[in-house]
Amino acid sequence: MSTQKTSIEKDFAARLLRVSREFEAPVELVWRAYSESQLLDQWWGPAPWRAETHAMDFRAGGHWFYAMVSPEGQRHWARMNYIAIAPQARITIEDAFCDEQGNVNAAMPVAKGEIVFTPTAKGTRVEFHTTYASEKDLRTVVEMGIEQGLTLCLDQLEALLARTTG
Repeated sequence: MSTQKTSIEKDFAARLLRVSREFEAPVELVWRAYSESQLLDQWWGPAPWRAETHAMDFRAGGHWFYAMVSPEGQRHWARMNYIAIAPQARITIEDAFCDEQGNVNAAMPVAKGEIVFTPTAKGTRVEFHTTYASEKDLRTVVEMGIEQGLTLCLDQLEALLARTTG
């Protein structure tokens, strides 16, 4: 497993969150973990929560509609819209909270950004850059625990990749 952990940078003035992590796995496998719902469901939800895909259409103009499910079965719905996809290189997204029908919750922050996959000498670097409409929106997701949540998710992805490649 990788010894490099998740790097998270916040730029409140620019309303930007940058997340980076290297994995000791080939780009093809890391890409699959982001583009196939059966793999996403294994790592996206920060334990003890888990992700549960309701629908996924991985193409430009498509979306991933899923619930974050608590150990007690409580569901928080989210929707990731795929704006553009360059296979095994980048995914441009819009990420939002929604209701159980997939309608975006306008009262919650919406992130726009991209996930970039770069081959490295030992595997793959994933960089996730998101911008929010306001500094307040970025502060809201930080207060909700986005840094801890993403770190736990990426730890789970690392473990999944190790099981898959090992």
